[in-house]
Amino acid sequence: MRPFRAVLFAFVMLWVSPLVAPQAADAHGPLLAEDPPRKGLPAWVEDWNRLFHPASVLDGQMVVAYYGQPSSTKMGILGEQNIQSTKLQLDATVKTWEAVSAGTKVISAFHLIYATCYPDANVGVLTDTTVLKYIEFAAKNNMLVILDHQLGKYSVEAAMKSMLRWLAYPNVHLAIDPEWKTANPGVELGQIRAQDVNLAQQLMNDYLEQNQLPGKRMLILHQFHAKMITNRDAVHADYPLVDLVHHADGFGPPHLKLDTYKFLAGMKNLPVKGFKLFLSKPWKTVGMDIPLLTPAQVMNLTPRPVYISYQ
Repeated sequence: MRPFRAVLFAFVMLWVSPLVAPQAADAHGPLLAEDPPRKGLPAWVEDWNRLFHPASVLDGQMVVAYYGQPSSTKMGILGEQNIQSTKLQLDATVKTWEAVSAGTKVISAFHLIYATCYPDANVGVLTDTTVLKYIEFAAKNNMLVILDHQLGKYSVEAAMKSMLRWLAYPNVHLAIDPEWKTANPGVELGQIRAQDVNLAQQLMNDYLEQNQLPGKRMLILHQFHAKMITNRDAVHADYPLVDLVHHADGFGPPHLKLDTYKFLAGMKNLPVKGFKLFLSKPWKTVGMDIPLLTPAQVMNLTPRPVYISYQ
């Protein structure tokens, strides 16, 4: 982010709080209703559009994110400490990527599990208060926020519509996780269709365009198994306001992760790639990358990933 853009970004975010007012939300139940129509846009959105539209955060830059559910210590690094401590730790991680990025600017991000899939395939959604806390903190620190929906028994359309309203904040991006699109989460691997991926992008693109919201936004698409996206050659990645990031998920030893990435790299219709790293924890016996690939090793992949997340 250029210095002027960074200053303006922090400045204009002081006005965004009224856009998505906190509401009472049950963190243990679905919140999938489409948002009500908004009554116009604040002036700063028009200014942002005029200056930066259709700027992409991936133009000459890359993103390094910490992933997790803020209220859980077992679902990723975001829940392991308070938000300020997380930022300081992430700052140190970003420096390790800057050291091998060959001059590419590295932007930091919080990757929130917005909708957590439960064993009955229902989902629990973060409260607006929690989401706003991360969005506003991130904005003041020139960071991004990714909201990730695990789908469960809900359609991709319903999941996307539950998150679109958060795009009113210019540092917010979205993600969907096909692993959990199943009636038996944790028992069988979920899957979505290519047309679902395209629909998600279309909904996002239309929402940004219709509401004159600034910039291109990332839509992170997780995958680590061929089954997770059916008819995958039919996925399009050419929606003008969406950066579709094909994110290599899944844990394991280096050779397994590299084989997975090689398979995903073969999907040329999804040219923008990401890579996920699973940190070891003393309480874990599975679900880790041992040993953890280094930033230098990941940056040597072809194509080079532009979105990195740590769980």
